[in-house]
Amino acid sequence: MPTRRPSRAERLPYLRRLTLRDRQLLAWLAEHYVLSTAQITTALFPSERSARLRLATLHRIDAVHRFVDVTTGTGQHLYTLGPLGMLVHPTTYTDPERPDARPPRSSIERTERIIGSPRLWHLLGANQLFVDLHAYTRTDPSAKLVRWWSEQHATAAYTLAGIRPDGHGIWHAAGRTVGFFLEHDNGTEPLRTVLRKLRAYERLAEFGPRYPVLLRVPTHRREAHLLDALAGVPTVMPVATGLHHEHPAGPAWTLAAEPGPRRWLHELPTDHGPDNTATNPHRYTDPDD
Repeated sequence: MPTRRPSRAERLPYLRRLTLRDRQLLAWLAEHYVLSTAQITTALFPSERSARLRLATLHRIDAVHRFVDVTTGTGQHLYTLGPLGMLVHPTTYTDPERPDARPPRSSIERTERIIGSPRLWHLLGANQLFVDLHAYTRTDPSAKLVRWWSEQHATAAYTLAGIRPDGHGIWHAAGRTVGFFLEHDNGTEPLRTVLRKLRAYERLAEFGPRYPVLLRVPTHRREAHLLDALAGVPTVMPVATGLHHEHPAGPAWTLAAEPGPRRWLHELPTDHGPDNTATNPHRYTDPDD
């Protein structure tokens, strides 16, 4: 006999049981669709055991859905928003494939869209960079991930330029604040396709921020080919390459215009752009300035 799911009214008291950490996780799942057990543990918990215990509770009270990861063969759980989570975030992003898709009728339908997305592996890969940055802030109190926007959020914010980054962030460390756009590359696209994406960033540089575009690739060989293709090609927007397995906060980035020793993320050149609310409405302003 199937277990009866609690009604909306029966779920409401559970809202009081959500901690600040729970609400942080639900906000991420609302915007970024999906996170793995390992990613949630890395970003938010002191141990895998404590993460699993809390995630089991969140699953039990319908804050999250979970399903087995079939993309990597690890067998770990992947998490999406559950019915209670969608009560907290009713205007959540609804479809990783179609930003203009009709709202799902339920959290189950939204989860089915995520599970069925051919970009599921890509979503997890792009999210990993931001997860690692957030985890770094737990070891360095002076560091902060100021902004973490999804592809759909960044695409909508910078629609005038027509960019479609896999993510956008603003990172503060060692007294510097650096914005960036992420292009997460799994090595499946021709190099010319990857390079063609940079044209939209050139348009953005005319009126918006000039943040480094991070081309994060799976292998040294892929990175070498990209750097060779970019050699001698002037780009208004800084371009830096890095590898999936290197920690993004550390000395993981090679500037295409100045190949040499790898740089820390906070060392990359950055420009928040003109202070013009009409053309650069999302300009970051340091609260300490």
